[in-house]
Amino acid sequence: MNRTTATGASKVPAVTLGFWVIKIAATTLGETAGDAVTMSLGLGYLVGTAIFGALLVAAVAAEIRATRFHPALYWAVIVATTTAGTTLADFADRSLGIGYAGGSTLLLALLAATLFAWHRTLGTVSVDSVTTPRAEAFYWATIMFSQTLGTALGDWVADSGLGYGGGALVFGAALAVVAALWFRTALSRTALFWAAFILTRPLGATVGDFLDKPLADGGLALSRFAASGVLLAFMVACILLLPQRAGGHPGREGTRA
Repeated sequence: MNRTTATGASKVPAVTLGFWVIKIAATTLGETAGDAVTMSLGLGYLVGTAIFGALLVAAVAAEIRATRFHPALYWAVIVATTTAGTTLADFADRSLGIGYAGGSTLLLALLAATLFAWHRTLGTVSVDSVTTPRAEAFYWATIMFSQTLGTALGDWVADSGLGYGGGALVFGAALAVVAALWFRTALSRTALFWAAFILTRPLGATVGDFLDKPLADGGLALSRFAASGVLLAFMVACILLLPQRAGGHPGREGTRA
């Protein structure tokens, strides 16, 4: 297991506490903004997916064309994946009628296939290796499937009887376990990073639903547009105030995985 040799400059941020704070805010924003378009505006899941899918393609193209790390651009792509993931998961679960179990299983298979193809092609799935257009393509495909899977998982757990608050506690506890494994074990840093990255999405999905769903459904019935505006403002403040630098990922010191 050797250190990955980079062929260019890293365009993804270092994994710090600030990274996780912004990531959770972005996943929550993706849920409220996605629901605002599909539900509050009444455009439906298919139209919402088309809108956010087009924005995602444009954002990823701009990110891949960039020659260095741009915090605002990077987080714009993350938000695009969370909003597109929200509408796509809802379309699969509800409009296609395959349900939360079917949607989660399908998306888990797609995520696993993407990670397998990434590892088979480049020899690693470490985010420290995201320094070439090919690696970036795998990176963003993995993120897109993880965001969509997270939406389906969040809705599945919340609708299982735990509710949105209970679902948020479940995924928050799961993240705490991953954090404990990070600090107390020698498990692969790459594997733990992706586990945490994936779990932040259902956490954000359940928190977002808790904020904007009707009181009768266990939510706070807040305006989806107002909640999205507050979350966006919080994200912008974090991006401007918290240190943002490229590189420094767990795969740099860990093994190739």
